[in-house]
Amino acid sequence: MTSSRIEELKRQRQTELKKRGNQLPYAIAATAAALVIYFALVKYNMSFSYYWIIGILLGITMQRSRFCFSASFRDPIMVGSTSLLKAIIMALFISSIGFFIIQYRAYLMNPSHQLKQIPGQLHPMGIHTAIGAILFGIGMVIAGGCASGVLVRIGEGYIMQVMVLIGFLIGTTIGARHFEFWDRILISKAPIVYLPHHIGYFPALLLQLLLLVILYFIADWYDKKNNIMSTM
Repeated sequence: MTSSRIEELKRQRQTELKKRGNQLPYAIAATAAALVIYFALVKYNMSFSYYWIIGILLGITMQRSRFCFSASFRDPIMVGSTSLLKAIIMALFISSIGFFIIQYRAYLMNPSHQLKQIPGQLHPMGIHTAIGAILFGIGMVIAGGCASGVLVRIGEGYIMQVMVLIGFLIGTTIGARHFEFWDRILISKAPIVYLPHHIGYFPALLLQLLLLVILYFIADWYDKKNNIMSTM
């Protein structure tokens, strides 16, 4: 891309920004509404007020970082960029250490614990996991984003994403209604795979961190070789 073309795009972008109305009143109104809701929640239930603040901070973080699981798998194929994929790998790396500390502490307090007593969400893994992953993958490609990406875009004013949210609500309602049926014939018959019970807590942690490090370097190598954005 030539420098003259870049300058032309900059001027076009500046013209578009000048045409936009002042967004400050909307920001003030949204901040005031958030504060009113916060103080109302403080009086009603202090825990809810914490959730409200955490939700706002997560929303701001996702919006500014453009964090989206769909984009993390789409960008390597579309433009060769793995920046979001590497961010997810780093998040898994950090959360793995955090969950290890929580679960290992629970193990030390009760070495004879059962799988259902371990802190966290441990569920059966089987063919239903693969089917669900394929359906969700197809759905988020058609929708143009994952759940977090859709919510961020709705906040940014993308009206079409509201239809995706409605689809989410309909799908989860149907899924919740028929969950017992699928659990009885398929999910409950699958095993719960928990590596620490097979190879120990520390070996399981080291194995997972090693795999994530390898994936990170592969993603970084792929980005340097295929990212078309870096050549513009």
